[in-house]
Amino acid sequence: MRSFLPAVAEQLFRDIQKAYQETSQIPDDLLIALKFVFGPCALQALDLVDQHSVTCLSSPSGRKAFQVMGGSGHLYTCFVSCHYCPCPAFAYTVLRRNEGPLCKHIMAVYLCQAMAVTQQESVSDPQMSTLLSGIAPL
Repeated sequence: MRSFLPAVAEQLFRDIQKAYQETSQIPDDLLIALKFVFGPCALQALDLVDQHSVTCLSSPSGRKAFQVMGGSGHLYTCFVSCHYCPCPAFAYTVLRRNEGPLCKHIMAVYLCQAMAVTQQESVSDPQMSTLLSGIAPL
């Protein structure tokens, strides 16, 4: 699968994964690197991780989507496979102004995956189809 992140960001998430597996925490130097690479959304994403706001939905057919409960209480369905989040910040900051590679919701998904702390939920194929169609959140 093609990656949508710059190589430095991919390496940073790999380093976080390794450090977290070894110590169950993210060292200060990697937190500083996150802030340097991603700016203010890094702290916001870490807050979402701390609040256990990320859930991976998976269906029997192998489809996956991530739901992130935003700080405002809005539930965003993010698709890491195509690097998309429906939040206004993604549309404005990432797509329109090209000021960063991702929003706090997608970054929270990457962090949760690196730290292996993503909530897991199984859904049926029809439920996943409904989710992917955008008709209603699960």
